[in-house]
Amino acid sequence: MKRTKNIVILSHCILNVNSKVEGLCEFGNISNRLIKYLMDNDYGIIQLPCPELTMYGIKRWGHVKEQFDNPYYRKHCRKLFEPILEQIEDYINNGYKIETLIAVKGSPSCGRNLTCSSPEWGGEFMGKEDIEKKLNDLKTINKPGVFMEEIEQMLIEKNININIIDMDEENEDITMKNITELLGKMEIK
Repeated sequence: MKRTKNIVILSHCILNVNSKVEGLCEFGNISNRLIKYLMDNDYGIIQLPCPELTMYGIKRWGHVKEQFDNPYYRKHCRKLFEPILEQIEDYINNGYKIETLIAVKGSPSCGRNLTCSSPEWGGEFMGKEDIEKKLNDLKTINKPGVFMEEIEQMLIEKNININIIDMDEENEDITMKNITELLGKMEIK
């Protein structure tokens, strides 16, 4: 294969759905189509680490952005992204093009335009009378997840501009259309 010097960065769970909170693995065909598309078009792939997995492990509960919006988790995100940022700098300095970063719509860490939110979410659930209130308070908001916020800030600090797009696992065809248009390549089958 001839080296194209084109690279795409993917959120961790796009390549490894096993890293998602148990019960949230719904990617199925979209990940397969995306990876096939990238491989067929000779893209290099950088896989981001999963800050949730590396902080809380595989047996974690689902979280919302407000739970991650603290200095400890933000520091963890920055520490994880630092070696990736160094790779990005080295690639760019050597004539490579980082085409895009593909995030995960709705993730409290890796969502780009939408993230899961609830000011009520947190604490112990057992024996609480306000469980229904907490569950009803869950919503999706038009903001990035914490890891994406930190990534964007670190890129700005280095004066690096990379397009970031959400992968929407519920809208496979629209997601693939948006990605292929952004990358400017042929339409995927």
